[in-house]
Amino acid sequence: MNVLHFFKTYYPDSYGGVENLIFQLAENGLKQGVQSEVLSLSSNGCARNQRVNNHLVHRSNLDFYLASTGFSYSVFSDFRELADNADIIHYHFPWPFMDVVHFVNRIKKPTVVTYHSDIVKQKYLYFFYKPLMYFFLKSVDRVIATSSNYLNTSCVLKNIKKKVDVIPVGIDDHAAIPASNLLKLKWQQTITSPFFLFIGSFRYYKGLHILLESMKGVDLPVVLVGIGSLEKELKIQAQQLNLKNIYFLGALPDEDKCALLELCLSVVFPSHLRSEAFGITLVEGAMYGKPLISSEIGTGTTYINVDHETGLVVPPSNPTALKAAMLTLWNNPVLAFQLGRNARVRYEKLFTVDRMVKQYAHIYYSLLS
Repeated sequence: MNVLHFFKTYYPDSYGGVENLIFQLAENGLKQGVQSEVLSLSSNGCARNQRVNNHLVHRSNLDFYLASTGFSYSVFSDFRELADNADIIHYHFPWPFMDVVHFVNRIKKPTVVTYHSDIVKQKYLYFFYKPLMYFFLKSVDRVIATSSNYLNTSCVLKNIKKKVDVIPVGIDDHAAIPASNLLKLKWQQTITSPFFLFIGSFRYYKGLHILLESMKGVDLPVVLVGIGSLEKELKIQAQQLNLKNIYFLGALPDEDKCALLELCLSVVFPSHLRSEAFGITLVEGAMYGKPLISSEIGTGTTYINVDHETGLVVPPSNPTALKAAMLTLWNNPVLAFQLGRNARVRYEKLFTVDRMVKQYAHIYYSLLS
């Protein structure tokens, strides 16, 4: 079976949660007899038949970018040619331009959409896009939500609930690179006590300003791994709050991130807006058996992290509650261990890549049959 994945960005131009999901499906789908190819846009120009690990990647030229949406003239013909050779077309939502490409090419093949997130930021443009969006979602065969939480709290998904399946995002346990003792020793010498760990992009919905605010007066050790447009602003905030225990480490290789995941006390994930639809870092923390801290925003974050089972859940945008949760784990190592052990059990039950791939493959084959 041949599946064509279509999204606005992909490896090696861009690395993110959607790209990682596509990569996992493409690589691990081979075990289920699913051969995948990926088409995306790129500012580096057109390219065909480039190999990323064991699957082919194609790029159409990105002509311009408007309101977080990439546009391309050449993608219409590129998509038509690749779709002709595919058995299943797998779209990744949201990307409004994708809907246009779908209709212009009058796709008649079986279609699947992974619904990664509601459109949150572009509220005014969403008003005009909404009719096209519903026309697109109602035209495809199946829609996949990444958590039952998101299905139950998304007005869009509720309107098409009969065609929605829930498949949580899975990650490969074998991808966790065992950190060398030398590397762990390096980080233990740099960060000399147990610490809270955040991994992710410094984006507006990640709630990192709330995390820094919560450390006022306690200044627990917090390690921030990632980069983004808010980095300078966050460093200024940390200075103004006179925080001495915040470590901005920037982007790190996977080996270092794995070492930090092994060493940390807890993974803290303060995202406070629905733009955070899932939270793959929480799954990584659970995979390493770490207690989790997240906010209740009605998305996948609290599908991964169950309050007082795998970690602690606090109200969004509440520095006082976030501080209290962090102090609870800091002062109760036995509780932290128990929550972390439960998180690992939940990972093995719901968030392995094999489970995710088998569920997608089942949907693919059911559409063909």
